[in-house]
Amino acid sequence: MGERPYAGRMNPSTCRTLSTICFQAGLISVVLSIAIWWLLNGDDVETRAHAERFGIFVGLWAPTLLILSNRFDRYADKAKPLPGLSDEVIQRLDER
Repeated sequence: MGERPYAGRMNPSTCRTLSTICFQAGLISVVLSIAIWWLLNGDDVETRAHAERFGIFVGLWAPTLLILSNRFDRYADKAKPLPGLSDEVIQRLDER
């Protein structure tokens, strides 16, 4: 088996990086949603409807990504072992 540093724990710097990535992706999702709706909006009724639906679909990613960003940030602040793992199990995993 390969090395597993921080087995049973999330590295706080990894959580911060994931938080930043999710936050930026959430903001990009909002901008991309508006751009899709604006740029794909054509003259035909079906084209406009498709642009609107596709823009809404992409915009719906934003809340999920922003919530993930918040959770990763909170987890980095706490830097606790994963729930459900006792200290004994974590020590055994770290020894591998």
